[in-house]
Amino acid sequence: MKKEDAIEKLTVQLKTIDKFTSLDLSDNFYQWQMDTKMVIQVIFADNYEYLKCFKEINSTERYGPKYNAFAQTIGISKDGLEKYRAILQSMIKTIQDYWEENNTNQPTISDLNKIELLCNRFDLVARQIQIRYGKGKRTTIEINDEYDVQDLFHALLTLYFDDIRDEEWTPSYAGRASRVDFLLKEEQIVIELKKTRENLTGKEVGEQLIIDITRYKSHPDCKTLICFVYDPERRIKNPRGLENDLSKTTDGMIVKVFIRQT
Repeated sequence: MKKEDAIEKLTVQLKTIDKFTSLDLSDNFYQWQMDTKMVIQVIFADNYEYLKCFKEINSTERYGPKYNAFAQTIGISKDGLEKYRAILQSMIKTIQDYWEENNTNQPTISDLNKIELLCNRFDLVARQIQIRYGKGKRTTIEINDEYDVQDLFHALLTLYFDDIRDEEWTPSYAGRASRVDFLLKEEQIVIELKKTRENLTGKEVGEQLIIDITRYKSHPDCKTLICFVYDPERRIKNPRGLENDLSKTTDGMIVKVFIRQT
């Protein structure tokens, strides 16, 4: 990530703090917390100190009569907001003062590793968004099928990539053509997503991926094919074996298979 992009993302999160004026806990506040954690993790990669400090901040506080707990309400902590503000300002200053754009010692994350990180964290994110705060039943995305996986994964991809295309078609294979889940045209990466179900377990997933790999070899913009299989019910008995069998370079196309379970 470029220096100015990192500063811009942190500045957006910093300015959002000013919107929490009512101190009422809300969906927007919890969404801001989650988004900010993800931004910090993306920017600072292997340096977990900032993320650790952010998570340790107490974000809630009791308001109301001191000696009457029943009359008290829980809201956003003013002190917590100021600590959030201070740590985000510190991050921005650190980047401004010490982030050297051409510093060869500065760790960088390859596009492939970025996508692998999203695959590794997908189940955590999918489960986290089921936890809703506030009164009443609040709607959220539930990961029930491949379309739900596509929706959530698309949102996660926007953390790293700007040009994400989901209306591309593969060349015809065995008389049939199919739609690519996601194409990162500039990076020449195609992402194929699958979710296991009752009639789509290890054997069937392997057979489908073999067909996909053969089909994508003729795609003009596919130099790397990433296949992400979400298996929350652990229907695939030997996920590492299937990954190792299919992850290889064939005819100049890099294939990486990531199977992630709960």
